[in-house]
Amino acid sequence: MSIVSDYFSFQNGYAFKSKDFVRNGKYAIIRIKELKDGGVKFFEDTARTNPEDSFNINKYIVKKGDVLFALTGDPVNKTNPLSWVGRVSYYNHDTPALLNQRVCKAIPKNKVSNEFLYYFFRQNEEFYNLASKATGSASQANISTKTIEQHIMEIPDEDIRKKIVFMLLNIDMKIDVNNRINDNLQQQAMALYEKFFPYAVTDKLPAGWRVGTVGEIVEIHDSKRIPLSSTQRAKMEKRIYPYYGAASLMDYVDEYIFDGKYLLLGEDGTVVDNAGYPILQYVYGKFWVNNHAHILTGCLGHSVESLLLLFRHTSVKSIVTGAVQPKISQANLRSIQVVIPPHNEMDTFNKLICPLFDQIRQNQDQNKALMILRDTLLPRLMSGEIDISNIQL
Repeated sequence: MSIVSDYFSFQNGYAFKSKDFVRNGKYAIIRIKELKDGGVKFFEDTARTNPEDSFNINKYIVKKGDVLFALTGDPVNKTNPLSWVGRVSYYNHDTPALLNQRVCKAIPKNKVSNEFLYYFFRQNEEFYNLASKATGSASQANISTKTIEQHIMEIPDEDIRKKIVFMLLNIDMKIDVNNRINDNLQQQAMALYEKFFPYAVTDKLPAGWRVGTVGEIVEIHDSKRIPLSSTQRAKMEKRIYPYYGAASLMDYVDEYIFDGKYLLLGEDGTVVDNAGYPILQYVYGKFWVNNHAHILTGCLGHSVESLLLLFRHTSVKSIVTGAVQPKISQANLRSIQVVIPPHNEMDTFNKLICPLFDQIRQNQDQNKALMILRDTLLPRLMSGEIDISNIQL
């Protein structure tokens, strides 16, 4: 029986200030919000910086293969597993980033790999145990690196560790490949959009094109939304349908309201990125949405996918109200001026991007299945329930 500090030490992040952020900085800054689903996800509003030469960059730099822990988040709460304090993430990007405060990285001392540490803390039971040691309020909990260091860690033989990592890492590598393919497919769709629709509302438009408003090309389904409190969600057992908020997936619930393809656009809270573009979620299948996101589909030839691409090219900063709680009202959303192409142009464009988004959804569905497989195997491999001693690498 050992403790984590026998194998790893930890480095806290740096307390970056808003004055340190620049739009096209060399280094992205990893904050709590970037720790997503066991990895690190960069967003359009991810802070970036160009550190001065005097800054000790080596101390705070994060490189591919590093393991990160969230030192702040929700206390142990089964209704919101995506934001628990103590959650672990694996950095799988080729480009280095910098560590912000309230996030720490593990530094290996000996033969136990970063990958094994990551999978060790991905186990649900161990995850609960770590999060339950956090201190703080009912809504905000904190954990120290010393608490992580003192956590009991059972280490199998090196050969078994390598086989566990090999099996699980191959699943995660396939998930990562699918994500990279999807990023490329979305970039292709963006390039096609820019080619087909190069005009701004201030430009002289070709025959058949006109300036209109968002209200003409969207249907808003907000009246169907039903908020669920954390208490209501805690009583649910099956928890199979996604529950979305203004900016991200928040939870899973037993029932659903919507079934199909929709575009979610943040209504209040986190509604725009640093450049003033709306926070968007392209969702499909059966799901639930709370009261903080507009639910959109298209009309006048606009598909959900073409709306997604349009809004990625449309700044909405001027229509955001509220200094303390930013908000995009339905009325203000409908009032945005946009260029409306002829119907035949939209039909041609939709036929081109349809196969791209079909593949994106297939890859996302495959990733969901792979994640279930990985999370099912993980505790059984760690506990020795599945004997892998005879597997040849």
